[in-house]
Amino acid sequence: MKTKSVTLPEMMFVVATRAALAAGVALLVSGRLKESTRRAAGLALVGLGGITTIPAVKILARRKSLLGRIGIAA
Repeated sequence: MKTKSVTLPEMMFVVATRAALAAGVALLVSGRLKESTRRAAGLALVGLGGITTIPAVKILARRKSLLGRIGIAA
């Protein structure tokens, strides 16, 4: 298994994108809000989560493993 090291702000960004996506999906399937409000908020959060997934993937893809950074493994 490969490990990647990320900074705390990068990890918070990745977690926030996943949370926005999950919250949007939850709003779309829930029945607690008025239909139009629920749909607008849900679609906005799903869109935000989906769009910000691209930079989050780029952050994780460009990170070298911790061992690689200290010269032990490539």
